[in-house]
Amino acid sequence: MKLFTSLLRTPSFVLGFGLFFATLLFALLGPLFVHVDVSTRVGLAFTPPSRAHWLGTDHLGVDMVSLLIAGLRSSLYVGFLAGTVATFVGTLIGLYGGYKGGLIDDVLTVGTNLFLVIPSLIVLILLSSSIENGRSLTLIALIIGCTTWTWSARAVRAQSSSLRGRDHVSLARINGYGTLGIVLLHIMPYLLSYIFMVFILQTATGILSEASISMLGLGPYDSISLGKILNEAIRNEALTDGAWWAFAPAMVLITVIVFALYIINTSLEGVFNPRLRK
Repeated sequence: MKLFTSLLRTPSFVLGFGLFFATLLFALLGPLFVHVDVSTRVGLAFTPPSRAHWLGTDHLGVDMVSLLIAGLRSSLYVGFLAGTVATFVGTLIGLYGGYKGGLIDDVLTVGTNLFLVIPSLIVLILLSSSIENGRSLTLIALIIGCTTWTWSARAVRAQSSSLRGRDHVSLARINGYGTLGIVLLHIMPYLLSYIFMVFILQTATGILSEASISMLGLGPYDSISLGKILNEAIRNEALTDGAWWAFAPAMVLITVIVFALYIINTSLEGVFNPRLRK
């Protein structure tokens, strides 16, 4: 309760949560007010915004509001799934290496550093381009999660290593707890708030990564996303035709989501870390 009150008293958290909640409501409740059909033409190509179509149409004459709702739902799905995978892998490696120390920690740290120096976006582009058929949202999310976990592992490993010598961990070791029990019951509970903040940043990374590869034409085959909307606008020269409604709303949504997640993360860090709060 005290934590919730502290968050409500933090203007940046209220702003970030409000922005993110608004986009989430738009994605979830939008189909209740707008008939989402991204396969039906409702007008001419690049029809300007009007009362009938609030944000006009794209190059195929499809309603842009419908495209944005479908694209936002897909981008959020990819972000959450990629964030979950990256957080899980990074936390698992970071917790184990930080607790065990010694040779195991050295090996895991070297492996993490090797993955870290390789640009994840380049690996993501290479893996996505190698899949000619069946490039679905789920597969893209899994690829993103498996290529962006490294900094999470480093961050969690540092926190886990600092807890390894605490008295309650030593007492659990004396009482016969195994590695798994100590990590899950006596180390991870102290890092739940930190792991949650890692998940928020990984979700933002997943959304940006999907938008990046989709803009390059490596997005999902059978689904629409915010990045794919931008790719279609670029390929069909919406910018040169002055059809701002074909790309600007998607750019705004991506910016708002990522901005909101970063603000939420910063606010949580300020609340969870007393030294930052002072």
